[in-house]
Amino acid sequence: MLQLFRNFFKSKVGIVITLAFLGLIAVAFASSDVANTGMFGGVAGGDRVAVVGDRTISTSDLSQNVTNSLQQARGDNPTLSMEGFIAQGGFDDVIDQMLSRTAIAEFAEMLGLRAGNRLVDSEIVSAAGFQGADGNFDGEAFRNSLRQRGLSEATVREDLALSLLARQAVVPVAYQSRMPASLARTYAQLLNETRSGSAATFPAEAFAPTEDPTDEELQAYYQQNRAKYIRPERRVIRYAAFTEDALTDVPPVTDAQIAARYEADSTQFQETERRSLTQLVVPTEAAAQAVINEVNGGMSLDASAQAKGLAVTEVVDVELDEYASSASRAVATAAFGAARGALAGPVRGSLGWYVVRVDNVTNVAGRSLAQASEEIRSTIMAERRRESLNELTERLEDEFSRGRTLAEAAKELGVEIETTPPLLADGRVYGQAAEAPPELARLVSFAFEISANDATITEIVPGEAYVIFDVSEITRSATAPLAEIREDVIRQWRRERGMAAAGQAAARVLERVDSGTTLADAVREEEVSLPAAQPLRLNRQQLAEQGQINRATILFFSMAEGTAKRVAAQENGSWFVVQLDNIETGELAADSPQVQGTAAQLSSALGDEYVAQFVAAAQSSLEIERNETGIDAVRAQLTGATN
Repeated sequence: MLQLFRNFFKSKVGIVITLAFLGLIAVAFASSDVANTGMFGGVAGGDRVAVVGDRTISTSDLSQNVTNSLQQARGDNPTLSMEGFIAQGGFDDVIDQMLSRTAIAEFAEMLGLRAGNRLVDSEIVSAAGFQGADGNFDGEAFRNSLRQRGLSEATVREDLALSLLARQAVVPVAYQSRMPASLARTYAQLLNETRSGSAATFPAEAFAPTEDPTDEELQAYYQQNRAKYIRPERRVIRYAAFTEDALTDVPPVTDAQIAARYEADSTQFQETERRSLTQLVVPTEAAAQAVINEVNGGMSLDASAQAKGLAVTEVVDVELDEYASSASRAVATAAFGAARGALAGPVRGSLGWYVVRVDNVTNVAGRSLAQASEEIRSTIMAERRRESLNELTERLEDEFSRGRTLAEAAKELGVEIETTPPLLADGRVYGQAAEAPPELARLVSFAFEISANDATITEIVPGEAYVIFDVSEITRSATAPLAEIREDVIRQWRRERGMAAAGQAAARVLERVDSGTTLADAVREEEVSLPAAQPLRLNRQQLAEQGQINRATILFFSMAEGTAKRVAAQENGSWFVVQLDNIETGELAADSPQVQGTAAQLSSALGDEYVAQFVAAAQSSLEIERNETGIDAVRAQLTGATN
């Protein structure tokens, strides 16, 4: 029961309320077509889908919101198509949400609430993603974001104002709602409830017809259930990967170029000295001198530091200039002027007064031009190849934008074009337990956004490996032809016929039970061989902990003692008849922690219920007109039915 409350925001009403709190600026920013307000101009029904009070909901608003909701749904199901989303009821859910949200805002204005420009400004300024380098709001970043998505600032501001009105109206309704202790105690006691009875199962397969349907029956069933057989969009990708090995015109490095690089980087080839040091930093010169005196007296530098609550740090294998950049030039000069094992200091540095011990001295011999020649040659050649690769990829990208084909580019690079099997948007191979090649992992989702035969290029390994590709074949999401899925449709037809017959058998058994027959005897009177009725003794809390919640157990814990009912479990392909004989409820003290915890949970749910009732009341107080012709036009346009 409490789980139902926790799942409240997954319901249609809960989604509406969530939108009221959060606002739809995220919808606007995620959409790519909100500015196209004239998209449906001229279709039957005009450019509006509904009028709520004095506010209108345009066809473009509905289209934008449906598109955005689909993109959000694809976060969980990347292969979901617009057709599938609409078939699952997503389109209707979006309309309901928009009507409820607009009604709340309209009602808020009737109450005298307002969302002025300054309040909208504060929301925009506080939105993440529009800060400049100094951490403050950057107006240009905001406008650039809108331009990239084809949005107008006026539309975004209007949407924010609508959300702010809804928020002002809804938040106070649920604020600090409290569930009475007596009710909380009653609900808490239900958690410890134990119920006894029996249940009978009526599997669909026991009643399913064995003969095939007629062609007319199969065609009728297929047409009624087309949404079940929608196939996701599939795309075939042609691609060719290449690296710097494809470069054929990189000029060789000359001796003169090597000599010039040697001269420019002469410090790298000179004899150098590297030292490993242990340093201690103290706040005053006197404290540093005291440390030196203790070390000269026989105490180690580490021990002297510990006695003062300090710690030494090690600096390993550094050159003089490198150490000077972190400590100071004076500290580095002193440290590199001391002998191995000696102390240097006290010297003032960047953090205070330094005492430095020289732990190790390594002399690195210099190298002549002849000795360094091959290293320099390799370095210059690597630089040239990287530069040439960058130039090549930039040129290919420009040429692809002007219409160059994948085949032409592959021929120039000397690479073979490979072709994938049909892929889904999540990278899986359609109809197979396989996935796209690993090198395509980064580009599959992008391949579902480009047009057919438009070649493009992307990185596989940044700066090292690239892939050129196009989409050679696009199979749009659509209901599979009956001829291709005939056996699947027949199987589903039999299952549904079996479920219908199982439901009728469950109804007959229920009638016998209601007339006084035991459940076991009522089941045995059926002509079909069925599983015997089973005794039940279930505890509500244990049931939830064990994850055994299903439609039958939900019914068992929601019916009255001494009654019998039936329920369909489509997921199991069965019907159940459940009989409840006895209910045992444990007593709980009013101050029980379980009562208090239940009160807290139900208080939140109570606030949600207040809001749900408020939303319903706001809608009923306004005149709401739906333009079904306009709604159907948007649905048809989104599914391509108008093309």
